[in-house]
Amino acid sequence: MISTETKILQLLGLAARARKLTTGEELVVSEVRAQSAKLVILSEDASDNTNKKLSDKCNSYNVEKHVFGSREALGHAIGKESRVVLAVTDSGFAKKLSSLLNEL
Repeated sequence: MISTETKILQLLGLAARARKLTTGEELVVSEVRAQSAKLVILSEDASDNTNKKLSDKCNSYNVEKHVFGSREALGHAIGKESRVVLAVTDSGFAKKLSSLLNEL
């Protein structure tokens, strides 16, 4: 049986290959502002400043935000260097990821 964490990371990889992910603090903030981000995932080792900035943005634009995994795990899952923040721009991926993240 595959763990929930593994399922989340695999789904992130799939979303990245489908080009439904945005990475990087500034790009994610602009996706949230444009209301095209359906879900924001922040790494557990993100700085307090980044955490506050994204929490405030997500709250004001009513975007769901989860804290999950390390920056290395998130980066590895999408086939890139370490990533601190990801925005999912597809509602299907966001819905499935949200249900898996809420299981944790």
